[in-house]
Amino acid sequence: MNTPARVASFSTANPHALATILEASETKNIIASHDIFDMTGIKLWARNQPVSQELQRKLLDRQLRQPLESCLMVEDGVTPHSLVQSIKSMMLHDTPLTTLLLRHSEKLVREAAHIPLHSVAQLLLTAAQASRPATYEHAVQAMALNGVLMIEHGGSVHDLRLAMLCGLLHDLGEMYIAPQFNEADADRTLDFQSYLQLVVHPHIGYLLITQLTNYPPIVARAVAEHHEHLDGSGYPHALQNGQISPQGMLLAVTEHTLNVLRSQHPHLARASVALRVVPGEFDLQWVGLISKAAQTQRALPSQLSDEQIRLNLAKLDQAMLTAQDHASALLTIAESPALKEALGLAQHLLSRLRLGWNASGLWSQEAVDYRDATELEAVENELQFRLRSIQRAIMLRAGNLPDSDMHRLRLLCENLTERE
Repeated sequence: MNTPARVASFSTANPHALATILEASETKNIIASHDIFDMTGIKLWARNQPVSQELQRKLLDRQLRQPLESCLMVEDGVTPHSLVQSIKSMMLHDTPLTTLLLRHSEKLVREAAHIPLHSVAQLLLTAAQASRPATYEHAVQAMALNGVLMIEHGGSVHDLRLAMLCGLLHDLGEMYIAPQFNEADADRTLDFQSYLQLVVHPHIGYLLITQLTNYPPIVARAVAEHHEHLDGSGYPHALQNGQISPQGMLLAVTEHTLNVLRSQHPHLARASVALRVVPGEFDLQWVGLISKAAQTQRALPSQLSDEQIRLNLAKLDQAMLTAQDHASALLTIAESPALKEALGLAQHLLSRLRLGWNASGLWSQEAVDYRDATELEAVENELQFRLRSIQRAIMLRAGNLPDSDMHRLRLLCENLTERE
């Protein structure tokens, strides 16, 4: 799969991570744990010297002897104790996750106190807490939800701690891309060019954990896989069933659930629909636990009329049919291997989407008439999101194409989203 060429290099200071660390240093005590040298041996910053804006100037375009992240430490940063307090605070607020978390609050709190925090992870989590609070809150939510699902699954204490650690660290790679590309709802709203910046963050997180920490490889692998789907529709590497680790499959369900709960009308029932709308996307053992929890929550009223939902579903059906026909027609005249590969992926993903459509029964007016309006709206929203995801996936797979091929592919992509 083609991805942006500029991926994390820890021999120079990443400007986005550095800016976040410097902003955090205004309220946190961040100091150099070692002398910082460039590759020529010039000393840039002294051990125990507090981080300041002057450091940014000295690091500009310098190749470093050691990664900056390994040379800094936080004296008053995130700790296992503060993670415990963050979980307790989460449980005081009425959210779609509250009931589920409270059911296992004792275990979550107990095991959060044992989460190992490597100095690099502590640095980045503290910087997020101070400068990107939504990112830090999401990390704590993922730690808690990943843990709860493992408890419900009957996992051991070791499995539980591992799941919580993976949840906490899964988005560390976002610190290395510009903040506007990792807003809470970015995965659902970014245009393709901006999306190109977002898709590298799982791989950056993998590199960061592998190269700069002593966490076990299973953690790094799960972080790399947290946006991968079993049917190959995820990113950054479009992995499929046997290629994704058990912890990665769990983390993907947690991530997708939290993404749905970021919407304007959050509800576990919507998350349950999102996880099931295309069969084969996610591991059913974890999906089933979310669906079970959703059944205990009071349903939310639909935001659309029945007639508007039916109209939207009809447009969605036509968009899928048109896109399938267009992809098949293009494939018959495609010559370049890259275009053929992108169109093959389009056919695969569209057929998976059609499978979900057929399984939902939304093609039947009689079935629609008897369905709950809230569920119909959730299904319609998720299928539309999948069309947008397919558009971005095939553009990502295609990479750089000749102008004529790119024009053809863009016409296909326009068909995927023309009803928006």
